[in-house]
Amino acid sequence: MVVVLTLIGFFIRNTLSNLELLGREAGYGFLFTPSNYDINQHLIEYSSRSTHLRATMVGIINTGLVAFCGIVLATIVGFVAGVARLSSNFLISKIVYVFVEFTRNVPVLLWILLWHGVIVHSLPHPKQALSVLDQAFLTSRGFYIPKPLFEPAFWFVFISIFIAIAGAVWFTRFSRTKQEQTGERNPVVLVNTGLIVIVPLAVFWISGTPLTIEIPAFKGFNFQGGLVLTPEFVALTLALGVYTGAFIAEIVRAGILAVSHGQTEASYALGLKQNWTMRLVILPQALRVIIPPMISQYLNLTKNSSLAIAVGYMDIVATIGGISLNQTGRALECMSIVLTIYLCISLSISAFMNWYNKRIALVER
Repeated sequence: MVVVLTLIGFFIRNTLSNLELLGREAGYGFLFTPSNYDINQHLIEYSSRSTHLRATMVGIINTGLVAFCGIVLATIVGFVAGVARLSSNFLISKIVYVFVEFTRNVPVLLWILLWHGVIVHSLPHPKQALSVLDQAFLTSRGFYIPKPLFEPAFWFVFISIFIAIAGAVWFTRFSRTKQEQTGERNPVVLVNTGLIVIVPLAVFWISGTPLTIEIPAFKGFNFQGGLVLTPEFVALTLALGVYTGAFIAEIVRAGILAVSHGQTEASYALGLKQNWTMRLVILPQALRVIIPPMISQYLNLTKNSSLAIAVGYMDIVATIGGISLNQTGRALECMSIVLTIYLCISLSISAFMNWYNKRIALVER
Protein backbone atom coordinates (compact mmCIF):
# COMPACT_ATOMS: atom_id res chain seq x y z
CA MET A 1 0.00 0.00 0.00
CA VAL A 2 2.87 2.38 0.80
CA VAL A 3 4.49 1.66 -2.57
CA VAL A 4 1.21 2.20 -4.46
CA LEU A 5 0.47 5.47 -2.67
CA THR A 6 4.03 6.63 -3.27
CA LEU A 7 3.72 5.95 -7.01
CA ILE A 8 0.39 7.76 -7.19
CA GLY A 9 1.87 10.75 -5.36
CA PHE A 10 4.87 10.73 -7.72
CA PHE A 11 2.67 10.76 -10.84
CA ILE A 12 0.46 13.54 -9.48
CA ARG A 13 3.43 15.69 -8.51
CA ASN A 14 5.15 15.02 -11.85
CA THR A 15 1.99 16.00 -13.74
CA LEU A 16 1.54 19.22 -11.77
CA SER A 17 5.20 20.12 -12.28
CA ASN A 18 4.94 19.62 -16.05
CA LEU A 19 1.77 21.71 -16.20
CA GLU A 20 3.54 24.47 -14.26
CA LEU A 21 6.45 24.43 -16.73
CA LEU A 22 3.91 24.86 -19.55
CA GLY A 23 2.36 27.81 -17.75
CA ARG A 24 -0.91 26.00 -17.08
CA GLU A 25 -2.75 25.24 -13.88
CA ALA A 26 -4.94 22.26 -13.19
CA GLY A 27 -8.46 23.14 -12.13
CA TYR A 28 -12.12 22.49 -12.72
CA GLY A 29 -13.31 26.07 -12.92
CA PHE A 30 -14.09 25.63 -16.63
CA LEU A 31 -17.12 23.51 -15.63
CA PHE A 32 -18.97 26.71 -14.74
CA THR A 33 -18.37 28.47 -18.08
CA PRO A 34 -20.85 28.30 -21.02
CA SER A 35 -20.55 25.16 -23.10
CA ASN A 36 -21.51 26.80 -26.43
CA TYR A 37 -22.72 23.58 -28.09
CA ASP A 38 -26.03 21.79 -28.50
CA ILE A 39 -26.97 18.24 -27.48
CA ASN A 40 -29.51 16.43 -29.63
CA GLN A 41 -31.08 14.44 -26.75
CA HIS A 42 -31.44 15.72 -23.21
CA LEU A 43 -33.90 14.68 -20.50
CA ILE A 44 -33.22 17.80 -18.42
CA GLU A 45 -33.29 21.43 -19.48
CA TYR A 46 -30.22 22.32 -21.55
CA SER A 47 -29.15 24.88 -24.15
CA SER A 48 -25.91 26.05 -25.71
CA ARG A 49 -25.74 28.74 -23.00
CA SER A 50 -25.66 26.13 -20.25
CA THR A 51 -22.42 25.36 -18.46
CA HIS A 52 -20.04 22.49 -19.10
CA LEU A 53 -21.21 21.07 -15.77
CA ARG A 54 -24.78 20.96 -17.10
CA ALA A 55 -23.52 19.29 -20.28
CA THR A 56 -21.76 16.73 -18.10
CA MET A 57 -25.01 16.00 -16.25
CA VAL A 58 -26.80 15.51 -19.57
CA GLY A 59 -24.08 13.10 -20.68
CA ILE A 60 -24.31 11.14 -17.42
CA ILE A 61 -28.10 10.82 -17.77
CA ASN A 62 -27.80 9.74 -21.42
CA THR A 63 -25.17 7.15 -20.50
CA GLY A 64 -27.27 5.85 -17.62
CA LEU A 65 -30.38 5.69 -19.81
CA VAL A 66 -28.78 3.64 -22.58
CA ALA A 67 -27.03 1.39 -20.03
CA PHE A 68 -30.29 0.72 -18.14
CA CYS A 69 -32.34 0.04 -21.30
CA GLY A 70 -29.53 -2.09 -22.74
CA ILE A 71 -29.25 -4.17 -19.55
CA VAL A 72 -33.01 -4.80 -19.48
CA LEU A 73 -33.04 -5.79 -23.16
CA ALA A 74 -29.91 -7.95 -22.82
CA THR A 75 -31.38 -9.78 -19.81
CA ILE A 76 -34.62 -10.57 -21.65
CA VAL A 77 -32.82 -11.66 -24.82
CA GLY A 78 -30.27 -13.69 -22.84
CA PHE A 79 -32.77 -15.63 -20.73
CA VAL A 80 -35.13 -16.34 -23.65
CA ALA A 81 -32.29 -17.43 -25.93
CA GLY A 82 -30.56 -19.42 -23.19
CA VAL A 83 -33.69 -21.43 -22.37
CA ALA A 84 -34.57 -21.84 -26.07
CA ARG A 85 -31.02 -23.09 -26.75
CA LEU A 86 -31.85 -26.13 -24.57
CA SER A 87 -35.21 -26.74 -26.26
CA SER A 88 -35.96 -30.26 -27.45
CA ASN A 89 -37.21 -28.71 -30.69
CA PHE A 90 -34.35 -29.13 -33.17
CA LEU A 91 -35.28 -26.09 -35.29
CA ILE A 92 -35.58 -23.66 -32.35
CA SER A 93 -32.36 -24.91 -30.77
CA LYS A 94 -30.32 -24.55 -33.97
CA ILE A 95 -31.75 -21.13 -34.85
CA VAL A 96 -30.77 -19.81 -31.41
CA TYR A 97 -27.35 -21.49 -31.75
CA VAL A 98 -26.70 -19.68 -35.05
CA PHE A 99 -27.93 -16.38 -33.55
CA VAL A 100 -25.64 -16.67 -30.52
CA GLU A 101 -22.53 -17.69 -32.44
CA PHE A 102 -23.03 -15.15 -35.20
CA THR A 103 -23.85 -12.24 -32.87
CA ARG A 104 -21.09 -12.58 -30.31
CA ASN A 105 -18.34 -13.18 -32.89
CA VAL A 106 -18.90 -9.84 -34.65
CA PRO A 107 -17.43 -6.69 -33.01
CA VAL A 108 -20.01 -4.64 -31.16
CA LEU A 109 -18.99 -1.46 -33.02
CA LEU A 110 -20.07 -3.07 -36.30
CA TRP A 111 -23.43 -3.98 -34.77
CA ILE A 112 -23.92 -0.37 -33.62
CA LEU A 113 -23.15 0.97 -37.11
CA LEU A 114 -25.35 -1.70 -38.72
CA TRP A 115 -28.38 -0.97 -36.54
CA HIS A 116 -27.95 2.76 -37.06
CA GLY A 117 -27.69 2.33 -40.82
CA VAL A 118 -30.78 0.13 -40.95
CA ILE A 119 -32.86 2.60 -38.93
CA VAL A 120 -31.71 5.72 -40.80
CA HIS A 121 -31.88 4.32 -44.33
CA SER A 122 -34.83 1.93 -44.14
CA LEU A 123 -37.39 4.06 -42.31
CA PRO A 124 -39.26 6.77 -44.26
CA HIS A 125 -38.95 10.54 -43.98
CA PRO A 126 -41.35 12.35 -41.62
CA LYS A 127 -43.85 13.09 -44.42
CA GLN A 128 -44.26 9.37 -45.09
CA ALA A 129 -43.96 8.31 -41.44
CA LEU A 130 -45.17 4.88 -40.38
CA SER A 131 -48.13 5.45 -38.08
CA VAL A 132 -49.11 3.22 -35.16
CA LEU A 133 -52.80 3.88 -34.41
CA ASP A 134 -52.16 7.57 -35.22
CA GLN A 135 -50.52 7.87 -31.81
CA ALA A 136 -46.89 6.94 -32.51
CA PHE A 137 -44.83 7.56 -35.64
CA LEU A 138 -41.69 5.87 -36.94
CA THR A 139 -39.38 7.98 -39.10
CA SER A 140 -35.72 8.11 -40.04
CA ARG A 141 -35.36 11.11 -37.72
CA GLY A 142 -36.64 9.32 -34.66
CA PHE A 143 -39.50 7.45 -33.05
CA TYR A 144 -42.20 9.85 -31.88
CA ILE A 145 -44.45 8.54 -29.12
CA PRO A 146 -47.12 10.13 -26.85
CA LYS A 147 -45.77 12.09 -23.90
CA PRO A 148 -47.48 11.98 -20.49
CA LEU A 149 -47.95 15.37 -18.82
CA PHE A 150 -48.27 14.99 -15.06
CA GLU A 151 -50.29 17.45 -12.99
CA PRO A 152 -49.38 18.21 -9.34
CA ALA A 153 -52.08 15.87 -8.01
CA PHE A 154 -50.35 12.94 -9.71
CA TRP A 155 -48.00 12.77 -6.70
CA PHE A 156 -50.81 10.97 -4.87
CA VAL A 157 -50.70 8.27 -7.55
CA PHE A 158 -46.92 7.91 -7.18
CA ILE A 159 -47.31 7.55 -3.41
CA SER A 160 -50.05 4.93 -3.86
CA ILE A 161 -47.78 2.95 -6.20
CA PHE A 162 -45.00 2.82 -3.60
CA ILE A 163 -47.50 1.83 -0.90
CA ALA A 164 -48.96 -0.88 -3.14
CA ILE A 165 -45.49 -2.29 -3.91
CA ALA A 166 -44.61 -2.30 -0.20
CA GLY A 167 -47.87 -4.09 0.55
CA ALA A 168 -47.20 -6.66 -2.17
CA VAL A 169 -43.72 -7.36 -0.76
CA TRP A 170 -45.14 -7.77 2.75
CA PHE A 171 -47.92 -10.09 1.56
CA THR A 172 -45.39 -12.20 -0.42
CA ARG A 173 -43.20 -12.68 2.65
CA PHE A 174 -46.22 -13.37 4.87
CA SER A 175 -47.55 -15.98 2.41
CA ARG A 176 -44.15 -17.67 2.13
CA THR A 177 -43.85 -17.92 5.92
CA LYS A 178 -47.40 -19.26 6.20
CA GLN A 179 -46.76 -21.87 3.51
CA GLU A 180 -43.59 -23.04 5.24
CA GLN A 181 -45.40 -23.39 8.57
CA THR A 182 -48.79 -24.76 7.48
CA GLY A 183 -48.43 -25.83 3.85
CA GLU A 184 -51.31 -23.55 2.78
CA ARG A 185 -50.79 -21.35 -0.27
CA ASN A 186 -52.31 -17.89 -0.63
CA PRO A 187 -53.18 -16.42 -4.08
CA VAL A 188 -50.05 -14.29 -4.07
CA VAL A 189 -50.05 -13.42 -7.79
CA LEU A 190 -53.74 -12.46 -7.81
CA VAL A 191 -53.55 -10.36 -4.64
CA ASN A 192 -50.32 -8.59 -5.64
CA THR A 193 -51.69 -7.83 -9.11
CA GLY A 194 -54.78 -6.35 -7.52
CA LEU A 195 -52.71 -4.24 -5.13
CA ILE A 196 -50.30 -2.89 -7.73
CA VAL A 197 -52.95 -2.26 -10.42
CA ILE A 198 -56.25 -1.52 -8.72
CA VAL A 199 -55.02 0.71 -5.85
CA PRO A 200 -53.12 3.22 -8.08
CA LEU A 201 -56.01 3.25 -10.58
CA ALA A 202 -58.50 3.99 -7.80
CA VAL A 203 -56.33 6.84 -6.49
CA PHE A 204 -55.92 8.09 -10.08
CA TRP A 205 -59.68 8.37 -10.59
CA ILE A 206 -60.35 9.79 -7.12
CA SER A 207 -57.74 12.53 -7.61
CA GLY A 208 -59.47 13.61 -10.84
CA THR A 209 -57.30 11.87 -13.48
CA PRO A 210 -54.35 14.32 -13.15
CA LEU A 211 -52.72 13.19 -16.38
CA THR A 212 -52.91 14.35 -19.99
CA ILE A 213 -51.30 12.83 -23.06
CA GLU A 214 -49.49 14.95 -25.64
CA ILE A 215 -49.74 13.34 -29.08
CA PRO A 216 -47.00 14.17 -31.62
CA ALA A 217 -48.27 16.07 -34.66
CA PHE A 218 -46.64 16.78 -38.02
CA LYS A 219 -45.94 20.51 -38.38
CA GLY A 220 -43.70 22.05 -40.99
CA PHE A 221 -41.00 19.57 -41.89
CA ASN A 222 -41.05 17.35 -38.80
CA PHE A 223 -43.16 16.15 -35.91
CA GLN A 224 -43.70 18.39 -32.91
CA GLY A 225 -44.67 17.42 -29.38
CA GLY A 226 -44.57 14.06 -27.66
CA LEU A 227 -41.44 12.14 -26.80
CA VAL A 228 -38.80 11.40 -29.39
CA LEU A 229 -36.42 8.45 -29.34
CA THR A 230 -33.52 9.43 -31.56
CA PRO A 231 -32.19 6.89 -34.10
CA GLU A 232 -28.84 7.02 -32.33
CA PHE A 233 -30.36 6.01 -28.99
CA VAL A 234 -32.48 3.23 -30.51
CA ALA A 235 -29.59 1.84 -32.56
CA LEU A 236 -27.19 1.90 -29.61
CA THR A 237 -29.69 0.25 -27.25
CA LEU A 238 -30.59 -2.50 -29.72
CA ALA A 239 -26.96 -3.18 -30.63
CA LEU A 240 -25.71 -3.34 -27.03
CA GLY A 241 -28.77 -5.28 -25.82
CA VAL A 242 -28.71 -7.93 -28.53
CA TYR A 243 -24.92 -8.27 -28.53
CA THR A 244 -24.66 -8.67 -24.75
CA GLY A 245 -27.78 -10.85 -24.75
CA ALA A 246 -25.92 -13.41 -26.88
CA PHE A 247 -23.25 -13.74 -24.17
CA ILE A 248 -25.85 -13.90 -21.41
CA ALA A 249 -27.64 -16.67 -23.34
CA GLU A 250 -24.58 -18.90 -23.01
CA ILE A 251 -24.28 -18.02 -19.32
CA VAL A 252 -27.92 -18.96 -18.76
CA ARG A 253 -27.49 -22.21 -20.69
CA ALA A 254 -24.43 -23.10 -18.63
CA GLY A 255 -26.25 -22.26 -15.40
CA ILE A 256 -29.19 -24.50 -16.27
CA LEU A 257 -26.92 -27.37 -17.26
CA ALA A 258 -25.08 -26.97 -13.94
CA VAL A 259 -28.23 -28.05 -12.08
CA SER A 260 -28.41 -31.80 -11.65
CA HIS A 261 -30.86 -33.49 -14.00
CA GLY A 262 -32.16 -35.35 -10.98
CA GLN A 263 -33.87 -32.11 -9.90
CA THR A 264 -35.90 -32.15 -13.12
CA GLU A 265 -36.80 -35.81 -12.74
CA ALA A 266 -37.83 -35.27 -9.12
CA SER A 267 -40.11 -32.35 -10.04
CA TYR A 268 -41.74 -34.41 -12.81
CA ALA A 269 -42.26 -37.22 -10.31
CA LEU A 270 -44.11 -34.77 -8.06
CA GLY A 271 -46.40 -33.87 -10.95
CA LEU A 272 -45.04 -30.41 -11.79
CA LYS A 273 -45.50 -29.15 -15.33
CA GLN A 274 -42.47 -28.49 -17.51
CA ASN A 275 -42.76 -24.69 -17.33
CA TRP A 276 -43.30 -24.86 -13.55
CA THR A 277 -40.22 -27.03 -13.22
CA MET A 278 -38.10 -24.50 -15.09
CA ARG A 279 -39.52 -21.50 -13.17
CA LEU A 280 -39.72 -22.94 -9.65
CA VAL A 281 -36.99 -25.59 -9.51
CA ILE A 282 -34.29 -25.14 -12.16
CA LEU A 283 -33.89 -21.36 -12.58
CA PRO A 284 -33.75 -20.53 -8.82
CA GLN A 285 -30.84 -22.95 -8.46
CA ALA A 286 -29.23 -21.89 -11.74
CA LEU A 287 -29.24 -18.22 -10.71
CA ARG A 288 -26.49 -18.94 -8.19
CA VAL A 289 -24.29 -19.91 -11.13
CA ILE A 290 -25.63 -17.31 -13.56
CA ILE A 291 -25.39 -14.11 -11.51
CA PRO A 292 -21.58 -13.81 -10.99
CA PRO A 293 -20.58 -13.97 -14.70
CA MET A 294 -23.64 -11.92 -15.68
CA ILE A 295 -22.33 -9.05 -13.53
CA SER A 296 -19.32 -8.87 -15.84
CA GLN A 297 -21.61 -8.69 -18.87
CA TYR A 298 -23.58 -5.82 -17.35
CA LEU A 299 -20.31 -3.98 -16.72
CA ASN A 300 -19.13 -4.67 -20.27
CA LEU A 301 -22.39 -3.31 -21.69
CA THR A 302 -22.08 -0.13 -19.62
CA LYS A 303 -18.49 0.44 -20.72
CA ASN A 304 -19.27 -0.44 -24.35
CA SER A 305 -21.78 2.41 -24.36
CA SER A 306 -18.76 4.70 -24.74
CA LEU A 307 -18.82 3.69 -28.42
CA ALA A 308 -21.95 5.84 -28.76
CA ILE A 309 -19.85 8.62 -30.26
CA ALA A 310 -19.56 6.50 -33.43
CA VAL A 311 -23.21 7.22 -34.26
CA GLY A 312 -23.41 10.68 -32.69
CA TYR A 313 -25.18 9.78 -29.46
CA MET A 314 -24.20 12.37 -26.88
CA ASP A 315 -23.13 10.37 -23.86
CA ILE A 316 -20.52 11.26 -21.25
CA VAL A 317 -17.65 10.54 -23.66
CA ALA A 318 -19.10 12.78 -26.38
CA THR A 319 -19.90 15.69 -24.03
CA ILE A 320 -17.31 16.27 -21.33
CA GLY A 321 -14.83 13.81 -22.86
CA GLY A 322 -15.25 15.11 -26.40
CA ILE A 323 -16.59 18.56 -27.23
CA SER A 324 -15.90 20.13 -23.84
CA LEU A 325 -12.35 18.76 -23.91
CA ASN A 326 -11.71 20.17 -27.39
CA GLN A 327 -13.16 23.58 -26.53
CA THR A 328 -11.36 24.07 -23.22
CA GLY A 329 -8.16 22.11 -23.82
CA ARG A 330 -8.51 20.63 -20.31
CA ALA A 331 -7.65 17.08 -21.33
CA LEU A 332 -6.43 15.95 -17.91
CA GLU A 333 -9.43 17.32 -16.03
CA CYS A 334 -12.03 16.12 -18.57
CA MET A 335 -10.67 12.58 -18.81
CA SER A 336 -10.38 12.34 -15.02
CA ILE A 337 -14.09 13.22 -14.81
CA VAL A 338 -14.99 10.59 -17.41
CA LEU A 339 -12.85 7.98 -15.64
CA THR A 340 -14.43 8.75 -12.26
CA ILE A 341 -17.98 8.63 -13.63
CA TYR A 342 -17.49 5.25 -15.32
CA LEU A 343 -15.82 3.93 -12.18
CA CYS A 344 -18.78 5.02 -10.01
CA ILE A 345 -21.37 3.58 -12.42
CA SER A 346 -19.53 0.26 -12.68
CA LEU A 347 -19.01 -0.04 -8.92
CA SER A 348 -22.70 0.75 -8.33
CA ILE A 349 -23.83 -1.99 -10.72
CA SER A 350 -21.35 -4.44 -9.22
CA ALA A 351 -22.43 -3.61 -5.65
CA PHE A 352 -26.12 -4.09 -6.43
CA MET A 353 -25.61 -7.37 -8.27
CA ASN A 354 -23.29 -8.70 -5.55
CA TRP A 355 -25.94 -7.83 -2.96
CA TYR A 356 -28.53 -9.73 -4.99
CA ASN A 357 -26.13 -12.64 -5.42
CA LYS A 358 -25.74 -12.89 -1.64
CA ARG A 359 -29.52 -12.82 -1.22
CA ILE A 360 -30.00 -15.90 -3.40
CA ALA A 361 -26.90 -17.78 -2.24
CA LEU A 362 -27.28 -21.08 -0.43
CA VAL A 363 -27.27 -20.64 3.33
CA GLU A 364 -25.15 -23.24 5.12
CA ARG A 365 -26.60 -24.71 8.26
